[in-house]
Amino acid sequence: MSQFALVDGNSFYTSCERVFRPDLAGKPIVVLSNNDGCVVARSAEAKALGIPGFAPYHQVAEPCRRHGVAVFSSNYALYGDMSRRMMQVIARWGVQQEVYSIDECFLHLDGIAEQRQHAANLRADVLQSVGIPCCVGIGRSKTLAKLANHVAKTRPQCQGVFGWDWLAPHYQQLLLGRLAVGEVWGIGRQLAARLAACGIRSALDLQQANVADIQRRFNIVVARTVAELNGEACVGADDIHADKQQLISSRSFARQVTDFDTLASAISHHAARCAEKLRRQHGLANLVGVSIRTNRFREQDRQYRGWIAVALPGASSDSADLTRAALAGLRQIYRDDCSYKKAGVVLMALESSHHGQQSLFGSAANPRRQQLMQTLDRINQQFGRGTLRLAAESLHDGWAMRQELRSPRWTTQWDELPCAR
Repeated sequence: MSQFALVDGNSFYTSCERVFRPDLAGKPIVVLSNNDGCVVARSAEAKALGIPGFAPYHQVAEPCRRHGVAVFSSNYALYGDMSRRMMQVIARWGVQQEVYSIDECFLHLDGIAEQRQHAANLRADVLQSVGIPCCVGIGRSKTLAKLANHVAKTRPQCQGVFGWDWLAPHYQQLLLGRLAVGEVWGIGRQLAARLAACGIRSALDLQQANVADIQRRFNIVVARTVAELNGEACVGADDIHADKQQLISSRSFARQVTDFDTLASAISHHAARCAEKLRRQHGLANLVGVSIRTNRFREQDRQYRGWIAVALPGASSDSADLTRAALAGLRQIYRDDCSYKKAGVVLMALESSHHGQQSLFGSAANPRRQQLMQTLDRINQQFGRGTLRLAAESLHDGWAMRQELRSPRWTTQWDELPCAR
């Protein structure tokens, strides 16, 4: 019978900040969003102080100062590299690995005996090799493994590891009855409210629900969740890694932007970022959408939101093609009498590069350009994002994200490497 483990880095962003700062052990930490706007991550100590998640930082700045909370800007270069290191270590402990997010992955444990000790050894290896504490949940389906991970993380007596099969069926039902249905993977707040209206309030209620009735009232996804809670593995790798139908890159500016060159640099950056994501999923785009907008909270400013979709001559994933189209769209929607707060790019009408329809009048794909893009991605993957980029991205840096509290990029920048003294 299949056995899955869900391995999850605890408070991942804040744990990454602690790896190179042992003086922060046991101290409250929060990490802020882009432009230091909101709290996006909290250590257990910060949560215990009542610091709310996703609250604007200006609302919690005073209690953070009062309680000595260490506050950091998002350091995505560090988090991404620590994630890569953690996943490499975790991969040693499973038959097969499926990375789910920056701090989570599923492992197939089929044929592995003594899974409790195996999971404990995995946790110790990750902590020693990478410095990130993690929890392990084990179940006969990925939904059960995800729920087991929640149990391992929230119940200290589990010591970071928990498997459903370690309990007798009677105790499994008791525990499922104590878990709110909203804790089940894929059951969000709105869906939990709809389920509660049908009398389904706990994970046990959902497990014991009639599958056909659930599918009729809701959809096939919720019905599949019921099957997963009963130990029937229905979620495959394709469900986790399904290609996205749209790719978006956008960001608010640290300050108001008024000139075209600054907007052009931002749009070029977002187009190149989307192109990188597109190539990663072996896709091609037929439409490039561009959006710019003013700050709707500044009522004294002229309000404007510009949007345009530009059709490409032929489906492409070339950074230069997509950036050229994005800049052409920006020229059409730009107004010089406005102050802009946010800009973004969205790639639409995506198709697979393996099965894409060639344009009758467009030029065929240039192998040299494809090799150039592969080289670009390979260098940026090895030496850090932005090592190589289009010149248009560097026309102006006035749109750069505010990161006044960012820690050093300890593992990806030569001039920020830790020094032993």
